[in-house]
Amino acid sequence: MSDVTRTIFLDGGDEQLELQQYRLVVTDGENTDAEALCDSAVATIGSAPSNDLVLDDAAVSRVHVAIDVDDQGYRLVDRDSKNGVFVKGLRVREIYLKDKTEFTLGSTTIRFELTDEKKEVHFSGRDRYGDLLGKSRQMREVFAMLERVAPTDATVLIEGESGTGKELAAEAIHNNSNRSDGPLVVLDCSAIPSDLIESELFGHVKGAFTGATGSRKGAFEAARGGTLFLDELGEMSTELQPKLLRALEKCQIKPVGSNRTIDTDVRIIAATNRNLHQEVKEGNFREDLFYRFAVIRIQLPPLRDRPEDIPLLVEHFLKLANEKTGRDDVDVAYKTMEKLKRHRWPGNVRELKNFVDRAVLLTQGDNIETKFLSPDAPSTASADEALDETTVPLVDAALEENIPFKDAKNRLVEQFEKEYWSRLLERTAGNVSKAARIAGVHRKSVEYILKKLDLTRKDLGVD
Repeated sequence: MSDVTRTIFLDGGDEQLELQQYRLVVTDGENTDAEALCDSAVATIGSAPSNDLVLDDAAVSRVHVAIDVDDQGYRLVDRDSKNGVFVKGLRVREIYLKDKTEFTLGSTTIRFELTDEKKEVHFSGRDRYGDLLGKSRQMREVFAMLERVAPTDATVLIEGESGTGKELAAEAIHNNSNRSDGPLVVLDCSAIPSDLIESELFGHVKGAFTGATGSRKGAFEAARGGTLFLDELGEMSTELQPKLLRALEKCQIKPVGSNRTIDTDVRIIAATNRNLHQEVKEGNFREDLFYRFAVIRIQLPPLRDRPEDIPLLVEHFLKLANEKTGRDDVDVAYKTMEKLKRHRWPGNVRELKNFVDRAVLLTQGDNIETKFLSPDAPSTASADEALDETTVPLVDAALEENIPFKDAKNRLVEQFEKEYWSRLLERTAGNVSKAARIAGVHRKSVEYILKKLDLTRKDLGVD
């Protein structure tokens, strides 16, 4: 497949990859006919909304597989999925794909198709951009994009899970732009009540509403000459979205309660931990507004997808923590580092930093240890250490009844699923959409799971 991709080393250590775009098409399963067009060095498939191809399949892991493009071709890699990846009936750990190759995840079959389009993917030669760190190909691709986008006035949409560094990316873009001498105004769309966010964005005049005792500038005016960063854009109400669209298209705003329009002079950067393209399909986000924001889309990868960056990040956070505590002797042992690289890090880089800070404060020795991981974090302990009062009786019963391993495992998984979804839906008062967002899966997936587990609203104690 040497005719498909080519690697060129450029001045300054930058790398360029010419790849043929490819399409992933679901040919069998719950999402038949769904497809994704991919043109980046790494694409992922799974049930989590952050994937390039999202599947509503209960047997598919959150991030089931990745397609990693290198100078040899398109490498399909199993990301330690629960149920594996199969090509022509054979389970594979990794395999290079050819055009029209089909592979199966859970009950879903996907066809890999090369297109006629080619794209150059650039990788920065640096391992840092602003306060973002990483030497992985995913992060170096992000850095290369940031380097090219920052000097322009293009609108940027930064996507990624919570804790991946979206605000740091926005700050880096602003600080390396021709607006760096102007203000960077941050507006968190999820932290402002829906009845006040219009005023926060556009400002208001005296008497515009109860409590408006004077006129006030909004974020658009406050950011004049600089950058406006709209964090958690996906949380913005559908009622406000058309007003924001008009402001972006006309470069004008109208304060609440005023008939006067004001010209704007801001660069817009937005961020979201939701899959806005999926939100558009589900009717939760305007399609025209999505495309207005998605002039440039930058996807920040979760930490679990780039374990090779963990040593660099730990070293950086250790240095900061040592300086903060007045110590210079705390380090990390090789064995501990390997455990950290295997940890799932649901809170991403933010969680890793918090762990290092906590470990440096609490350790009595010269090395941090994984025992200082948050008690709420998924354990990196062995299977024996992970057994608790719920699983032990089930294992004992399975052994006494001579139940085969596979059947015993399925029984245990089913019990966990019932307990997990029962408690989660109890917390959300039966709101399936909210439960799906918390769990990081699609609503259809939740409905499928509830049906499979035969859980009804009555069972969940919901009226």
